[in-house]
Amino acid sequence: MMKKLGFGCMRLPMIQGKKEMEVDYDQFKQMIDAFFKEGFCYFDTAHGYIGGKSEIAIRECLVKRYPRESYILTDKLTSNFFQKEEEIIPFFEKQLENTGVEYFDYYLMHALNSDYYKKFVECRAFEIAKQLKEEGKIKHIGISFHDKAAVLDKILSEQPDIEVVQIQFNYADYDDPGIESFLCYQICEKYNKPVIVMEPVKGGGLVNLPKAAQTILDERRNGASYASYAIRFCASFDKVFMVLSGMSTIEQMEDNISYMKDFVPFTEEEFQLIDRVREIIKEQDIIPCTACQYCVDGCPVRIAIPNLFACYNAKKQYNDWNSDVYYNVNIKDRGAASDCIKCGKCERICPQHIKIRTYLQAVSEMFEKKS
Repeated sequence: MMKKLGFGCMRLPMIQGKKEMEVDYDQFKQMIDAFFKEGFCYFDTAHGYIGGKSEIAIRECLVKRYPRESYILTDKLTSNFFQKEEEIIPFFEKQLENTGVEYFDYYLMHALNSDYYKKFVECRAFEIAKQLKEEGKIKHIGISFHDKAAVLDKILSEQPDIEVVQIQFNYADYDDPGIESFLCYQICEKYNKPVIVMEPVKGGGLVNLPKAAQTILDERRNGASYASYAIRFCASFDKVFMVLSGMSTIEQMEDNISYMKDFVPFTEEEFQLIDRVREIIKEQDIIPCTACQYCVDGCPVRIAIPNLFACYNAKKQYNDWNSDVYYNVNIKDRGAASDCIKCGKCERICPQHIKIRTYLQAVSEMFEKKS
């Protein structure tokens, strides 16, 4: 059985080059060797990672040094690298050339949301992927996904050739209304699709926990790292077959390997522990919205207020770029925070008595800065 830890190659060890930062090939090779030594073999890249340097580093540090059958390699078709159907095959061939392989084990339609999905359909990307699979250049077709559960449901209902789904999934986003992490997982269950997890540590945010949360985890006195709780949490779900970790140092890799080489799923006690940690995170200096949705129905400009507040809270707590992605998802065909007309209907119905109009201005300032 394949071990559940995957090497995410979006954050690799870097070193100062002659003109700019470059991938530290020596350290990357060392990390790859340590990865293989403990029985791990899954690598994930994309053409845009590290400004195009990730695919090349894969070729130089992995592909040239290990037989092709010894590792699993995933690459992706990203929307901003093609504009029309005729450009997909040449782009794919360039990715094969960059990585130095003759086929990809998994090829994902990258970062799909409702808008990107329309483009992929119009450009026949799924049909082309199926053709490439028939030619032996792709072993499995999948998607990576950044949108709401209803959109994922639509995609999986319309695209039966999808074999795997990569979603943002971690214990902080688990019940976040702006991301719908667990709801997306449940859609994968509904269609019986294996899940690849990205952002299990929320871009490092679940390592830098509030002091009260640290105390709860430290009281177990088992010496486990905060990252171990985050990654093991994700790996403990039945449909999850791979958890990606963007490891940029050998120390991070050694820590991950220590608890994933002989993976033990979460106990009920650990799930309860993480429930307490999640509640502490929610109680930080953030907007105290409970996502009851009472404010939404009466909003004359259709602002998804709780979802925008969730994006604001996540950005403030973790400063991760995904918060900006999900902010844009949540204003799709709805009002943005700056569209608030300050009518006050939301505040009159809010059971938490939140100063919603004031907070919407803060949300606008955070996500809608004009360049």
